[in-house]
This record gives sequence, C-alpha cells and structure tokens, in this order.
Amino acid sequence: MKLKPLVATVAVVGLSACAQTPMRPVGESAHTATIASATVPHYRLAVADVIDVSVWHNKQLSETVPVRPDGRISMPLIGAVPVAGHTASGVARIIRKKLAYYVRDPQVTVIVKRVVQDSYADRIRVTGAVEHPASLKFEPGMTVLDAVLDAGGLNTFAAANDTEIHREVGHKERVIHVKLGSILNDGSLGTNYRLRPGDIITVPERLL
Repeated sequence: MKLKPLVATVAVVGLSACAQTPMRPVGESAHTATIASATVPHYRLAVADVIDVSVWHNKQLSETVPVRPDGRISMPLIGAVPVAGHTASGVARIIRKKLAYYVRDPQVTVIVKRVVQDSYADRIRVTGAVEHPASLKFEPGMTVLDAVLDAGGLNTFAAANDTEIHREVGHKERVIHVKLGSILNDGSLGTNYRLRPGDIITVPERLL
C-alpha cells in the first residue's frame, strides 16, 4: 500500500514552517496543523513507521527516525518522545512543546515517510501506559481486554478508565471510550468491546 506523505506543521506567529504553510500575521494562532493526504487524514503512528521531524533553521534537531518497539522515537536534546497512537500533527505539537524549554519559538514539521502496511490495515495496536506497547495480529473475537493483556497489562501510571479505542470508519476517526479500570478491577465488561482490524487502543497516563 503506497500512501502520500502525511505532513503536519506546527508554526509560530509571523513565520512559515514549510512551503505548504503561508506567512501568518501577528495575532493569529501559533499552532497550525496541515495533513497533506486525503487517504488517511487521521492516521495514527505505529511501531516501525518512519517519520521525518524537521525543526526550521535547526538541522541539528531534525531527524528521520523509526518508531521504536516501545512506541517512542529518539530525538536530540529532548530524548524519548511517545508517538505511537498519535497523528502527525499531534506529534508535531508534542515535540514543539518539549523543545520550547530549550529553543525559542521552535517550528516543527512532521512527515510520515513510511507506513507499515500490516500494522495499519490488519493489526491491533496498544499504546500508552501499558507494560509493552505492541502491534498485535488481529484475531476474530479479540476484545480490548485480550489486547491489553497481550501488551503486558497496565503499568503503574495508567489512567485505566480513560482508555480509548481509535477506529477509522469511512475515512473518519471514531473514538470509543473504554472503562478499562472497571473491566480489570470490577469485572464490569460493559465496555470490553470487540476489536476490528486497524483499531488503536490508547491508555493515557494519569496526572500526578
């Protein structure tokens, strides 16, 4: 499956991050995200996907990197960045926020260079606050609980009842809320939904 590159740009006031982003006057929003593909506009990154991260006017901080098995990428200065389960625009915002501690008004462009076909179309991905973020082979009848257990279960930072399933339905993204804590702790299976190929389960970390 060949996909057009997905481009996400986070721009700051008065400047352009790439050719696709026009000059913006002072006072307009500092955050602009542009997806340059209508094929999978809400595509969420998976393990082994490759992305190009460009920081405007800063080649030392720009990298082309694969998504590691733990769902993160390694970036200069800011270290490991969680990206699996996020869109390109979401990754651009995360990196910009982290770089803002070190670089004044960083402009970040994220391009999805390569998508692992079976990870996107035929697999279940479990990301976030689990012991082993994973890309799993879809099996008929697989549920949220099955997938999370296959990913090693929750880690100690999980906000289990804020778990979400991200699902593509007719080129649109549907978000399904899962009370994973209730499933694991109380045996309440009302949100232990059956999964579909391509589903992404995200377990957020709780606020400290």
